[in-house]
Amino acid sequence: MLKLASLNRLADQLVREGYQRVLAPPALIRFTGLEEADVLINDISGYPHAFVIACVMDRQIKAEKAWLIPYELKQRLGFFDFANLASLGKSSPDKLTEAMLQPTPLHRFPNEMSKSLLAAIDRIEDEFGGNAGDMWAGRPSSATIVRRFLEFRGVGQKIATMAANILVRDFRIEVSDRYSIDISVDVQVTRVFARLGFVPMNTSVDYLIFRARELHPEYPGIFDLALWELGRTVCRPKHPDCGNCPYSHLCVYANRGDAS
Repeated sequence: MLKLASLNRLADQLVREGYQRVLAPPALIRFTGLEEADVLINDISGYPHAFVIACVMDRQIKAEKAWLIPYELKQRLGFFDFANLASLGKSSPDKLTEAMLQPTPLHRFPNEMSKSLLAAIDRIEDEFGGNAGDMWAGRPSSATIVRRFLEFRGVGQKIATMAANILVRDFRIEVSDRYSIDISVDVQVTRVFARLGFVPMNTSVDYLIFRARELHPEYPGIFDLALWELGRTVCRPKHPDCGNCPYSHLCVYANRGDAS
């Protein structure tokens, strides 16, 4: 591994750049590459359930495709206000399932995700009175937001912490703390964190989470977006483009080539 001083410099750089994102002027968050779909997801005042449903859908497919699903459902159903979604879910759940399937499946596992969609609508109706925005209203703790997302069918650590991080980092939702916004562990984050030298290769999820907590305990998820973006662009599984990585001067992989 790199010397401790170099690792600390690298961690400090990642933290500084993470906070630059948090403090930057608010802007439309580009989730899908389609303007209309992104506008829907960004409208967390009028359509907070669109954001929640997109998070629930974000499994086993490319993120951009998952985040398109609320917009695609709106196109197929002709509406996406929560009152009508809840009414349809109770009176004709098969129509929601059909919208997930026809004319083409919206997800790699459309039947399974249809169940998650219906369960999400039911939970928002039953627990939050039909207003998903109540999940993060009133300056809650970060643990409360993460726990509330974990209660949705099929949502695990990765999606729950990702959702909380987006709300805080990008949508500037007020919270009482950021301690429980952990790094969202996926293949991109794991690979980049290891190549940079912070964790061993093939490390466990728990090890990676606690390493991020050790490095920046007040907001461990501050590392998340930078690592994920690096993993999708320059720090690819094979033939990483180290020459275009802003951290290559401090990176184990780039400087010693003993990580893969």
